[in-house]
Amino acid sequence: MDVVEDYSGHVEPGGAAARRELPALTITKISVGPMDNNAYMLVCRSTREALLIDAANDPERLSDLVGHDDNRPTLRTIVTTHQHQDHWGALGAVAGAYGADTIAHEADAGPLPVPPDRYVTHGDRIPVGDVELEVIHLRGHTPGSIALVYRDPSGHPHLFTGDSLFPGGVGRTTSPEDFTSLFNDVKSRIFDTLPDDTWFYPGHGDDSTLGAERPKLAEWRERGW
Repeated sequence: MDVVEDYSGHVEPGGAAARRELPALTITKISVGPMDNNAYMLVCRSTREALLIDAANDPERLSDLVGHDDNRPTLRTIVTTHQHQDHWGALGAVAGAYGADTIAHEADAGPLPVPPDRYVTHGDRIPVGDVELEVIHLRGHTPGSIALVYRDPSGHPHLFTGDSLFPGGVGRTTSPEDFTSLFNDVKSRIFDTLPDDTWFYPGHGDDSTLGAERPKLAEWRERGW
């Protein structure tokens, strides 16, 4: 698989993956499936253990992302950010092929094709080799939607938001109550706690930073989506 090392946050459906190198972790982004879903593979640089965020589709391409040579990382964990099918279409195949543990929030576990090996909730930690991700529960897009944040000790935080936060707004909701819940969680649990230089990686499309989106919060609340 082609991998672009000059990371910009943009990947093309069916195209090359893009990799970001951090001191302790690499982040590789790829677009899979007909809905242009982003999947992210995080690899601890010291242990070569890997975690996949959203085995969304195209198990063959996700296998190519892991790699086939002797130096490939060991895929230990797959995290599903929420229950919508476009985010777990390849979960059974990839988990079965690698024997990876699967993780989700219990409130979204019912529709998943394999029962999660571990349930997580707000504030829990998930290891990726020698580094940790923190779970942020964001209620509204679905009851059990989660985001994951890596607080890089040598740089800015990196936040994986599933379908709860995108450049330009929060994720889709189906009622005013759900919108209010999601907006309030995104504001209090993300924007009120993480700095502007936090880079976030959504479930579809390009990345952004919290600083780029923060001035739009009042507009999002006013428009209701």
